[in-house]
Amino acid sequence: MFDQAPRAPARTDRPRSVRLAKALMSPWARLALLAVVLASAATAVLLYEPQKMLADGWPPQLGGAMAAVLFGVAYGLCTVAFVPRPILNLAAGALFGTALGLTTSIGGTVLGAGISFGLGRLLGQDALRPMLRGRVLLAADGVLSRHGFRSMLAIRLFPGVPFAAANYCAAVSRMRYFSFLTATGLGSVPNTLAYVIAGSEASSPRSPAFLISTGFIVVSSIAGVVVAWRKRHSIGRSAGTGVLVASSEDMRGDGTQSAEAGKVPVLPLPKG
Repeated sequence: MFDQAPRAPARTDRPRSVRLAKALMSPWARLALLAVVLASAATAVLLYEPQKMLADGWPPQLGGAMAAVLFGVAYGLCTVAFVPRPILNLAAGALFGTALGLTTSIGGTVLGAGISFGLGRLLGQDALRPMLRGRVLLAADGVLSRHGFRSMLAIRLFPGVPFAAANYCAAVSRMRYFSFLTATGLGSVPNTLAYVIAGSEASSPRSPAFLISTGFIVVSSIAGVVVAWRKRHSIGRSAGTGVLVASSEDMRGDGTQSAEAGKVPVLPLPKG
């Protein structure tokens, strides 16, 4: 009988490739990729300043609905790259007027929020959730997870939390994607409208529309800070009461405790 050649090389290569794939798809590798993506986007904004191109009417060769659509897409991408929304809202009002400017701005807001939420959920949630420590963070996560729509609606109506920070905090929580986008779209209308009107009436700063919109911006900003401060203290007082700590029910069948239960308190899934 002839000796058969061993097939050891094919067997040893497969586990090595599997280990490499697992390392590349690990939570920390994905979180590092998210950091690289966001840093690259912020660097691009600093170098090319796209908000100035939008304010100057880019692209100049287009007009009407097509320009508004392209502006909305660029608006969304700029918010992902941490460009402040007020600048973009003012530019939308100056370029397209109140009605079309508001539609474009809300569309860009929802687009940018959806991209940020998706990036945070796909690349950051698995690595960041085990890092939730402290009663305040856990209570805030519980509020976002269980009452996602109304919590995000309040955050958008009273902008005391930065837009990007709210997006990624919601992504780390267990808030549902549809609730997040719906609350973002509805809650962003009043403040966005005020900025769009101010931008459309910037050429006549003494007009009633400009003065009313400017006053609304100031009042809503102050109200947002107050609401955020009070909400912070209410979360701090309720911390520890709405969070379930891992107990003997979280033990596996073999008598060992699961890694997730051993590290962090267990939060229920959102109800809606």
